[in-house]
Amino acid sequence: MFLISPLDLDDLKIILEIENKLNPSPWKEETFLSSINVGHRGLICKSQKIICGFIIFSVIKKDAHILNIGVQKKYQRKGAGQLLISSMIKQCKVMGVKDIFLEVRVSNLNAINFYRKLNFNDDAIRAEYYPGNPKEDALLMSRKL
Repeated sequence: MFLISPLDLDDLKIILEIENKLNPSPWKEETFLSSINVGHRGLICKSQKIICGFIIFSVIKKDAHILNIGVQKKYQRKGAGQLLISSMIKQCKVMGVKDIFLEVRVSNLNAINFYRKLNFNDDAIRAEYYPGNPKEDALLMSRKL
């Protein structure tokens, strides 16, 4: 069973561990802190008091943007990611959001298929969006609420 709660600064150490294991170009602690300080929203997912995932998103008027999401590998495909997204969507609806946007690495087929199952649509390619050598394109996806 998974539980969702607001992200707290005390959760940052575990979130960084998850991020560093999953992301080829992970956010640094300063990036998470900056995101929280400018008012971005965050949720965590717990399983038996263990943080197994997180989502960071911004809301600007009628649009929301998923900035970062991660679920520990052993909890993937068990509903944690879907619960994070659905919880974010509930919050967005209350705030009057009409559209949600995200970028995902074109090579991350598991994530792309996950978002498609949650009714996100493929919109465009953002060339060389992700850092690295070589840089990687991003697929821009969106969903209407």
